[in-house]
Amino acid sequence: MKKFIIAVCVLALLGFAAYTAYYRFGVYLPLRPDRPVETFTRTEGKTILVERDGAYQPFEIRGVDLGVGIPGHWATDYAVDYDTYLRWFEQIQDLGANTIRVYTIHHDAFYNAFHDYNQGREEPLYLLHGVWVNDYMQFSHRDAYDDGILQTLLEDCRTLTDILHGNRDLSLGRGVGSGRYRKDVSEWVIGYLIGVEWESSLVVYTNQKSEALRSYEGTYLYTAPEATAFEALLCQVGDSLIEYETRRYGQQRLVAFSNWPTTDPFIYPAAVANYRQKLACVNVEHVLATENLLSGLFASYHVYPYFPDYLEIMDEAGQYSDAEIDRRMGTVIRANLEYRLSKLQGAPIEDYLRPDDYQDSQGRRNTYIAYLRALNRFHSLPVVITEYGVTTGRGMAQRDVNTGRNQGHMSEQEHGQALVDCYRDIMDAGCAGSCVFTWQDEWFKRTWNTMYAVDLDHTAYWSDAQTNEQYFGLLAFDPGEERSVCYVDGDVSEWTEADLVAAAGDLELSMKYDEKFLYFLVRKPGLDPRTDTLYIPLDVTPRSGSTYCQNYRVGFERACDFLVVIRGPDQSRVVVQKRYEALASTYAAEYYADDYYINVPDPDTPYFERIKLPLVLEEVLPDRSAEEGSGLAYETGKLRHGNANPKSEDFDSLADFIFAGDYVELRLPWQLLNFSNPSEMQIHDDYYQHYGIENLSIREIYAGAGDGPGRRIPMEAFPLEGWGKRPASHERLKRSYYILRDYWAALDGKA
Repeated sequence: MKKFIIAVCVLALLGFAAYTAYYRFGVYLPLRPDRPVETFTRTEGKTILVERDGAYQPFEIRGVDLGVGIPGHWATDYAVDYDTYLRWFEQIQDLGANTIRVYTIHHDAFYNAFHDYNQGREEPLYLLHGVWVNDYMQFSHRDAYDDGILQTLLEDCRTLTDILHGNRDLSLGRGVGSGRYRKDVSEWVIGYLIGVEWESSLVVYTNQKSEALRSYEGTYLYTAPEATAFEALLCQVGDSLIEYETRRYGQQRLVAFSNWPTTDPFIYPAAVANYRQKLACVNVEHVLATENLLSGLFASYHVYPYFPDYLEIMDEAGQYSDAEIDRRMGTVIRANLEYRLSKLQGAPIEDYLRPDDYQDSQGRRNTYIAYLRALNRFHSLPVVITEYGVTTGRGMAQRDVNTGRNQGHMSEQEHGQALVDCYRDIMDAGCAGSCVFTWQDEWFKRTWNTMYAVDLDHTAYWSDAQTNEQYFGLLAFDPGEERSVCYVDGDVSEWTEADLVAAAGDLELSMKYDEKFLYFLVRKPGLDPRTDTLYIPLDVTPRSGSTYCQNYRVGFERACDFLVVIRGPDQSRVVVQKRYEALASTYAAEYYADDYYINVPDPDTPYFERIKLPLVLEEVLPDRSAEEGSGLAYETGKLRHGNANPKSEDFDSLADFIFAGDYVELRLPWQLLNFSNPSEMQIHDDYYQHYGIENLSIREIYAGAGDGPGRRIPMEAFPLEGWGKRPASHERLKRSYYILRDYWAALDGKA
């Protein structure tokens, strides 16, 4: 009996060891080394082909990028469940897309749902799968050949291949999914997308530090003589991935390497290189395929219409003489840049541009389509724009001066038309496909021009309308389990006596809030929007504030930090006391040519400023002798009149307020009022006591309503209580979803 127990234990241990080796570490025996290699994808010139009904046919990748974030969770929580994925897949295919692009390994629910969704479908969804690189690695002391990047990439390629073939177990780790991956989805995986938006510093450092590693010769891929060390690394990773899948599974599929304008293969004039730090080139034409590669390679780029608009910068710089450029940039800086640019293994952008490239199908000057045409003209490979899009965020970070497709402050209708226009440009430029960025809004995201003002450890728990990066999605997450607590639409039936905060004479102010906005309702009998002006003072911080606003000559019973001025549909805005202006706390030197930490505003100064967001921190060729700051900002405190109810025919997703008889209904985003983390009701503390932004917890603000100069506006307390890490939200397809769906349906003859 003892021997039997020992034998059973030994067999169990051997079984466990074999299971672990196979599913955890990818150990396998090459039992069929000579089996024929299969592929259902090929390339022919600049065309992607997919096998259908026994024949290879041209295939346009018409994709949607899919993230893993939902409200109340970070991307690394992998909180999207199986049923949600199934619902999303159906909505994505109903949109007219044929491909989903994901950036990294998801948890097993994604692959289980993807497999089950495609079962028995004559027209399945295809998958373009990324191999991610940790962003923090790019900003470290490492070059790309460091084990933390190269070795991790090689291991992740093997892991991903096993996952797609249903042969892997993976434990939860930061940045990767987890689960038991048993569903083979490989028959719908159209290709791999290796890497991320590479930082110039990583590329340049790798090329300098590892110059001796400029060549690679593999079984499936090899480098051209002109290749750089960084390109050789990409070649090695791609070859390793193809070799592993070919040997273990007898399959191949398309391979591409992620790229973007910052590391595109073009060389630009010194003024552009100086302004946008365009000092690196990654040219995938230097990665060549042997006859053993049956599938093919394509070129992948993330290209947005507004940033970085190198061609517009070139035009601006072209208005100056060489002497003027030297004066503004500095002769030594320019000479150094010219030398560094001469060492790049790239091609002058001017060689790939034609005079008529700048005109699109609508007759507009369009630098976006010109850039796309140059990219497509440069490459011998199919070109796929794997990210393009605009955002419906209230805040804005960049302007597209040609076609108005801005990074932010676009309504859902404008969002949809911009996506249609971008798609049309991409296809008119001759590209082989594209992927819309992105499927769903993601609350955890950050943006450079607002991240200084919010608590980055809590962004997943509230919807920040000022941070444009959160709103690229075709699917919105609105506050509330089924509906928002308030819709600014002129219907005041959702307001009750319990919402009343303050009353003065015949004026009444009511308030409420949710995970995205503070809502206000002001009642004034006989209100005339053409002649009446309403004032809503807000005391947010106890550290500073003024009882008088000199700009509008109106006084308050408490020291206030913000003043909402409702003056007709076109002249309404929020202003902030100078001491509490967030832009000045971080960017005063750039925008006011002043150091507010030397010339500190008084805590009770009566001067109120317009609220602005930065767009750029310096001009292309700043005049260093100018007295004014060289930055560019826009007034984000300006209020927009309109109907903000998604169910209304005249819905405007950017509307801030609306007149309705005796009432004005208003919503203000939390960050506009210097809330850094409303989920815990934290605001900015005094900048000049802390030399920057620190958090301060509050439990109430004071508010009131008035209609002009005279006696001070009385104010009452409005209690605040956060919602912690459990925000309420519900899904809603944006208007842009339907605009893009209808356009694609018309193209396919389904409208």
